Amino acid sequence: MKKPLVFFIVGPTASGKTDAAVYAAKKLGGEIISADSIQIYRGMDIGTAKPDEAEKGGVPHHMIDVVDYLDESYNAARFASDASALISKITERGMAPVIAGGTGLYVNSLLYPLDFTSVKPDEELRAKLGKEEEEEPGTLYKRLSENDPAAAGRINRGDIKRIIRALEILEVTGKTMTEQGGDFLNSRGEEIPFEPVIAGINMDRTVLYDRINRRVDKMIERDLCDEARRLYEEAGKRRVLSLQGIGYKQFISYFEGECTFDEAVELIKRDTRRYAKRQIAWFKRDKRIRWFDRGEYASSEELNKAVADYFIGERVKHGGQQ
Repeated sequence: MKKPLVFFIVGPTASGKTDAAVYAAKKLGGEIISADSIQIYRGMDIGTAKPDEAEKGGVPHHMIDVVDYLDESYNAARFASDASALISKITERGMAPVIAGGTGLYVNSLLYPLDFTSVKPDEELRAKLGKEEEEEPGTLYKRLSENDPAAAGRINRGDIKRIIRALEILEVTGKTMTEQGGDFLNSRGEEIPFEPVIAGINMDRTVLYDRINRRVDKMIERDLCDEARRLYEEAGKRRVLSLQGIGYKQFISYFEGECTFDEAVELIKRDTRRYAKRQIAWFKRDKRIRWFDRGEYASSEELNKAVADYFIGERVKHGGQQ
């Protein structure tokens, strides 16, 4: 029996993945599973660019608003388990799973059966590491760089949640995340219960950065600052892991007098641009991805149609119906 096809749309932030996924899902008869590590949190809406009902276009979306933003235990292992269960349910209904998102670790947790995801959380160790970071910001990233430079090169120095996870793996197992298979170069595709079809969206860097800057401006207009302040105050003014996400961390620095409002906005833009650059580097390593350059299409609709046509063509090759 042939394995079912699962369709992926990946790429940097602000590249138009959600729009393309909705278009493709409509053409395929599919449902969307978000692979965004911040959209899983309830209450974090503006800064995560969660699609509203109009943007969802009537297509079912999963893995959005899954846990409370104060829940610091959610990780790639839990995502892989939850998303895999959804993939099975969607295919059993005769629908096509469309995975869309830019969190490389979440995407790869589905594409590769990684050993390190089985390492159970050590809440006491996490609390200890978190306290160390609060007392001396930057100390955990420095430690990770010294012990697992490959992982440090992939993780944003401001992503404390993943830095702590990498150090936790090292402490619990005695091996680095890279040694555990976190470099994603030890593909064991034969163990994956589906056939992935992966489309990547990219564009000229200048155009992408302009899209990022304009999207941040829209977030500011929608009162991202107020959203960040509400969450920060609800959290008892603690810098919980979820609020280390881009768009929230910078405004918390503003709330605490570490920068001005305008500086916070510029930091959000800068850090988002840097994140996009890392996303591109991450996904470029996977040679299975068919890339679509936005600059080669006259409109977003033409790009979305090209992605959907690619998926449909692969399904026909696989023996499915168009």
